[in-house]
Amino acid sequence: MRVTKALGQFGERLAADHLEAAGLLVLDRNWCCEIGEIDLVAADGAELVVVEVKTRRSLAYGSPAEAVTWRKLARLRRLAAAWLAAHDARPGSVRIDVVAVTVPAHGRPQVDHLVGVG
Repeated sequence: MRVTKALGQFGERLAADHLEAAGLLVLDRNWCCEIGEIDLVAADGAELVVVEVKTRRSLAYGSPAEAVTWRKLARLRRLAAAWLAAHDARPGSVRIDVVAVTVPAHGRPQVDHLVGVG
């Protein structure tokens, strides 16, 4: 279990670095409330971006992004509303992105940023 958690944390660091390199400002990491957790919250100009990060070692069970189901997207929408309420924030708009990170045994990690998935 520790290996899985460490992999997830590594993927979240890569995702945050990727978002910042793309010009987004990371506002929050691993924000929790009673209904769940948001991996990353960022600002893309006036737009608030709720980011789900999925990290895998291989594509044997499909792309990491395929693990983000409609149920997960529905929860992320509820979590976005909770984050906005907790921070009294009023962004111009809100979107949900997925950052899929694949960390192979050999070679460089691959980071895929899917914008506006839900």
